[in-house]
Amino acid sequence: MTAAGEAMDAPAGSVPGGGARSFLDKIENAVSIFLLCGMAALPLAEVVGRKLWRTGIPGSTTFVQHATLWIGFLGGALAARDGRHLSLGRLSDRLPARFRGAGTCFFSAVSAAITLILAWAGVRMVLLERAGGSLLMPYLPGWVSQSVIPAGFGLIAWRLIRHSSPSWSGRAATGAGTAAAVVFLSSGLLLRPAPFAVSLILLLSAVVLGGPLFVGLGGLAVIFFLHADVPIASIPVEIYRLVTSPTLPTIPLFTFAGYLLTTGNVSRRLVRFFRALVGWMPGAIAVVTVLVCSFFTTFTGASGVTIIALGGILLPALLAERYPEKFSLGLLTASGSLGLLFPPCLPVILYAVVAGIAVDQMFLGGLLPGVLLVTIVAAWAVRGGKRAGTRRTPFSLGELGAAAWEAKWDLLLPVIVLLGIFGGFATMVEAASITVLYAFCVEVFVQRDIDLRRQFPEAGAESARLVGGFLILLAAATGLTGYLVDAGVPQAIFEWVRATIHSKYAFLLILNGFLLVVGCLMHIFSAIVVVVPIIAPLAAAFDIHPVHLGIIFLANLELGFLMPPVGMNLFLSAYRFDRSLGEVTRSVIPFLLILLLGVLAITYVPALSTILLPG
Repeated sequence: MTAAGEAMDAPAGSVPGGGARSFLDKIENAVSIFLLCGMAALPLAEVVGRKLWRTGIPGSTTFVQHATLWIGFLGGALAARDGRHLSLGRLSDRLPARFRGAGTCFFSAVSAAITLILAWAGVRMVLLERAGGSLLMPYLPGWVSQSVIPAGFGLIAWRLIRHSSPSWSGRAATGAGTAAAVVFLSSGLLLRPAPFAVSLILLLSAVVLGGPLFVGLGGLAVIFFLHADVPIASIPVEIYRLVTSPTLPTIPLFTFAGYLLTTGNVSRRLVRFFRALVGWMPGAIAVVTVLVCSFFTTFTGASGVTIIALGGILLPALLAERYPEKFSLGLLTASGSLGLLFPPCLPVILYAVVAGIAVDQMFLGGLLPGVLLVTIVAAWAVRGGKRAGTRRTPFSLGELGAAAWEAKWDLLLPVIVLLGIFGGFATMVEAASITVLYAFCVEVFVQRDIDLRRQFPEAGAESARLVGGFLILLAAATGLTGYLVDAGVPQAIFEWVRATIHSKYAFLLILNGFLLVVGCLMHIFSAIVVVVPIIAPLAAAFDIHPVHLGIIFLANLELGFLMPPVGMNLFLSAYRFDRSLGEVTRSVIPFLLILLLGVLAITYVPALSTILLPG
């Protein structure tokens, strides 16, 4: 999920990529930046306190965990304000002109109805928590923090209605449709088969026409819970449990650090350094493209950010070096997701949280597979360079030294992160905070690429939007997963697989095919939450190492970004480079095939994922 990619799906009446600069908007942006800065500052204070006074700050861990909850729902409201929630696309825009407005009002009404029902479920949870009287810390009741869940969903619903039409009459029609949908979905009619089927059709139609993906996942949870006559307050309970987990704060923190890097001129310095390092090779600029894209995706956690941020620099450079346009498009589209297996990439962290695996073990498990995928794409780039007769840059030790000196602060960042995590100097959350501090100091005070008055607030607000869009999607997926688990779906699948499949390798082959389909139909974050609880017990039955399963999962979903017809990177690349989806798809096919070979090697050579693990 990327903020840049979500701009394509901005609803009518919104301002893609920006948002109105009203007083309320500025207040929302300021609060989100304050929360991010507070989340970064408290773990740093913990580190200093342990070193100087051998004690931490009471309640800081609780604050950081609940700040993640707040930044998630506030960021989700920002994403709704600016039309940045991820969707499958706006099919309503392709309807005949006289039906477009009605199509937008329809999917907005259904989306707002689902969101309002989730808000009401949050209210029920808050009331139960208030009656229990529990405290997060002295003088801070738990229900106060939890109240952001219904408030956030309610604000998102209002903005879905507000952006449904540029006219008040259109918005009124959407509001009436929202009320009707709420009454229908929350009534006892769902206990009959026909209305239940109709509700699923309405939900699917809304998502296809342009409704946010979180509405699709959350709507399924709502419909299933109501149909099973299970209290929907259990949905926000599951959301609260996951979003306030101890490791999840690393996601907004690393995202913040990644946006600070992309706001500065890191890309220019890295391109110069890698060109000086490998420019003498055949296909030099293509290899540079692979390395720079991998670096950026590792720290932003979103391949779309890499394509959007670096495409304007690297595509002209590839074309200038005589690479064919088709090859260049395919290389940039494929390279956008190559860093997803390296630390501290966000999907690796989320998988560890959901699967209950130590994050540092997942980081170690992803190193060699990540290197393998980068290497095979770089090798294909070298081959392409030879065939195209591209120019080379003569190796110059002086230029390499100058480029390394200019990029020294950027090149030190991975070293600091890995040393903090694996050297035992900091916890995962503290290492993420150190990364934010380092990126801030380098970009603001050393390189002076970021202005504190303009660019820093923009980076903070953009981080909040991205995190909010992701966490709302994650929250909706969590509710659906809770239903699937309660309904015994994982256990039923487990029993069927155990009775049907008897070979470990046959299971792995089927798993690969299944995950490739999942990867092109679901976003990686929601897929982790929904699918991992189902496949983890199956893999354990075939004696597959948990870390190996995690790397198989992530590698397949990394490949899913490129899978036709709906792989996310295909849409983002078409949007960024103003090319047709068919043109981008054809350019990606060779890279898709060589990456598939790499994924198969990762799947059937478990040592790639486990050899670096301790013990």
